[in-house]
Formats: sequence, C-alpha cells, structure tokens
Amino acid sequence: MVDNRYNGTVIVEKAISLGVPAIYVSINYRLNAFGFLASQEVKDAGVGNLGLRDQRLALYWIQKYICAFGGDPTKVTIWDESAGAVSVGLHMVTNDGNPDGLFRAAFMQSGSLLPADDILQGQKYYDALVSETGCSSAPDTLQCLREAPYEALLDAVNQAPSLYSYQSLVLTWQPRVDGVFLTDDPQKLVQQGSVADVPFVTSECDDEGTLFSFSTLNITPVNDFISPGSPFDTGVLNAITPQFKRIAAFQGDVIFQAPRRLLLHHRSGKQPLWTYVSKRLKTLPDLGSFHSSDILNVFGGEDMTSYLVRFASNLDPNGGTDLYWPQYTTAEPTMLEFLDGSIPQALTEDTYRVEAMAFLTNVTLAYPL
Repeated sequence: MVDNRYNGTVIVEKAISLGVPAIYVSINYRLNAFGFLASQEVKDAGVGNLGLRDQRLALYWIQKYICAFGGDPTKVTIWDESAGAVSVGLHMVTNDGNPDGLFRAAFMQSGSLLPADDILQGQKYYDALVSETGCSSAPDTLQCLREAPYEALLDAVNQAPSLYSYQSLVLTWQPRVDGVFLTDDPQKLVQQGSVADVPFVTSECDDEGTLFSFSTLNITPVNDFISPGSPFDTGVLNAITPQFKRIAAFQGDVIFQAPRRLLLHHRSGKQPLWTYVSKRLKTLPDLGSFHSSDILNVFGGEDMTSYLVRFASNLDPNGGTDLYWPQYTTAEPTMLEFLDGSIPQALTEDTYRVEAMAFLTNVTLAYPL
C-alpha cells in the first residue's frame, strides 16, 4: 500500500531544482509485535528488534545495488520522522557506533534516541499475546506464535495497548535492549561515546506531546487551576482539562526533547551537527505544533525540503536564499526555528526548560521506558 503523504517525488524534484540531484529510497520494515516482540523467549532465541534488523538489511541492500540506479553507495544519508527518526538514532549507536560504511550522514525529524529498557520488560505483552493466540500451553510458545494464523496473531496484537491508549508513549512494541542490536540503553551508549561519527541533524516540533495526551483527559486534578504547558506560548488557551497542557509538556519533553538535547550535548565538538524546532501550525486548536507536523513542510517541497536535500548532498544544510543555519555547539547552542507568517525562519538558542529536561534525562537514565 502506498501512502502518498510520503511521496518522495517532491523531494527528488526539489533536489534536481537545486542542482543537487538525489535518489530517494523508502524502506519497509516489520512493525508492532511482528518487529518488536520482547520477552525472555525472544532474547533466548536472539530475535529481538527485528524491525531494526530489517532496516539494517535494507541499508546493506542499498550498498550492493544503488549503483544500478545511478547512486553512490558512499553518499547515503539516513533520514526519517517520528519512529523512523528514533530508528535513525538507533542505527547511530548500534555496533559500538560503527556505521560499517552504510551511511555518511543522518537526519532525524520529530524524534531522536528513545530511552529503552531491557527486552525482558516486554514480557507481560508477550505473555498476553501468547494467551490471546491460544499458545499458553505450548511447550515452545515462540514457535507456537510463529505457526499461528496471521489473522489470529494480528487480532491479538490489536488487543494490546496502543499509542492512543491511557499509557500512551509507554509503548507496547518498541526497540529494547536485546544484547545484540542494542547492548545498552541508547542514552547510556551516547554517554559512553558509542555514536556514529557522522554529521547529523536532530529536531523536534514545539508541541510533541499534545497528540498523545488525549487519553489522559479523565485524570482527576487536585484543583481546578489550569497548569501551563503544551501547546506552549498559548496562555490559557487549549486547556482541554486543567492538567492536559502539563501532561502534554511532560510527554513531549521526556520522550522527544530531552533525548535530543542529550545527544547534542554529548556530541558537540565531535562532529558537525545542527538542530531545529518547528513552531508552524502553532494556532491549531489543542494540538499546536504537534508531533510530525513538520513532515508537511518536507513533503510540501518548501524551505525545509531545501535544507534536507542540501544536507544530504553537501553534508551542510546551508545554501541558496534560506536563512543561514549555524552548527550547534554547547558554547553556542544555536537552533533554527521554522515559523508561520512573513518571517518563515529565525534563529534562537536551544536553552528552553533546561532544568526540567536535565531532570527528566536523569529520570529516564535511571528508569528507561
């Protein structure tokens, strides 16, 4: 099935118009339990994080065959958005940070390194899947799942908590530390220096958490005072419940913003890196500049597309008439802002909510998801 929201034609056409022609390769990989089943049984069988392994295999395929399409295997940039951006980050820390010649640059949109716990933390979801498929009494439950009818397995997967269930971003099916693809929590791998030494861009939308916070509307507050939060910079607007904006701010920072900043902080001075925040669609009721909203700009063929294709071609997003985008350093934490209105881009500093994000980073290092 083709999703026209992610039609690479626009990106290729933009690259050609800028004189930096590119080849767009889209990768399919296994999702939910098919790609990220987690348990002791999965660990013992050595089959954790299959979705990430699918992606890695596709990168090897590109190395082998891209020449047949006129491409250069030494000039691969891995790029994606949301869970795909998380995947890009994880490919940067697997294999002790050795990219094995598979890519020379990385671009992460609306996502970064996910704080990941041990694969055994997925045991309860595995056990529920086993029960739903009638495999509980099987001597080898993993083999029973392999032999289960696809429809039965899919129905069982759909019974599990989803992204929009109450637990929200505490994901049921996600990358976990399996001792093979991921040898430790990705944030700790960053601290250890196990990161691919390639230029990269990492970015977020300003209101990453709003989209995932509607499942918490029934939370009973201790009072009726409206808490500040996300959508940010909107005052008392968008307070669906007294705690909605606070919860949205927490989810956006703990999963998206804080891991992004940790990566930037530890890699500053070691490799070229840039960061941006999208504040477009800020006036959208309840959601603001919500998670993945920046993808509209990339596939719209406008300024964000130009930065992307120039980065892929030149390892530098700058050029043309777009605002000059300085590299990020801890001494000068410059961040590009994408804005609505007559001034489409501006420069700011990536210093907002410093104490809060530092606290959240310490929490997720001690208690990864």
